[in-house]
Amino acid sequence: SAIMSIQWRFVGLLLLSVGASAFTLITFDVDGTLVKGSGQAAAESAHAKAFSHAVGTVLGDGKPVTPVAEALPVHLYHGSTDGLILLRLAKATLGVDVDESYPKLEEMFQCMFDYMSSCSDEEIANHITPLPGVLDQLEKLSQMNDEVMCGLVTGNVEGIARLKMRAVGVWDTQALSPPSAKMKTWPGTEDISFLGGFGSDFCSGNIKDIARNHLDRGEQIAIATERCQALLQDEPTIQLERVVHVGDAPADVLAAKTFSETLEGDNLCVGMVAVATGSYSAEELKELAGESIPGKWEPVVLEDGMNDPKFLAACGVSHVIARE
Repeated sequence: SAIMSIQWRFVGLLLLSVGASAFTLITFDVDGTLVKGSGQAAAESAHAKAFSHAVGTVLGDGKPVTPVAEALPVHLYHGSTDGLILLRLAKATLGVDVDESYPKLEEMFQCMFDYMSSCSDEEIANHITPLPGVLDQLEKLSQMNDEVMCGLVTGNVEGIARLKMRAVGVWDTQALSPPSAKMKTWPGTEDISFLGGFGSDFCSGNIKDIARNHLDRGEQIAIATERCQALLQDEPTIQLERVVHVGDAPADVLAAKTFSETLEGDNLCVGMVAVATGSYSAEELKELAGESIPGKWEPVVLEDGMNDPKFLAACGVSHVIARE
């Protein structure tokens, strides 16, 4: 297939440019990290409307339910995943319990994706815009693909993440690495697919335990890591040595920290670049990150996020010389 040929061309480039090489995987959260929403984004963006549409269509009377930002307190959707948000929205607006809504989660993901697919790029980009420095840093990373792979770790449904990245210009930076063959297909987006772990890949279904916001996201980091390793597995001289997650929410920090704690005996180092460009302060994020454990858990907090000149150094890849 076209996607497989792109994958192999990419891996072929890696092999040509590298002898024995240690790779870094950088995973990015989306909302608050790569893009910033306007004051109306939580209620008026195409993605926000997709939640109301999917819950109303699949579980209700066909009419959109109350928007997420009106129906749920902020801590139940900031840094959460699309799956948990759908289940919480169904409970809050329709009184539908998880034992009824969870079996219909895949149908709701598809309904959200269909809604977003019917929107133009302009409509999808409305109320969201790339944060300062994001496109510039991604363009630099696109020229480092002999030692760096980039993907998303986001609560977004995968097909929706693809549409959003195209709409806001992130896809055009060419920083995002090709997808693993194990990833799902989302019709009409095959030519804008990329590596990552997504809200549609895992959902615990547990809406009572607030810790699931970060524990579910930790599963997505693990999924993205496994997919990266699958892309590299056929070449013994290439080894994934470092996974760095970039995110703005407490759930991002705690997810990466939890992931690092699951790697006992593994040589993989987990880095975290916590960016204070969302709704949380640098102090809050720093406190959650805790102390660095060199070679195992290496968190950095950046007040200005990806606009900070030290961003690539914080990811541990500043030694890589970007090629013209």
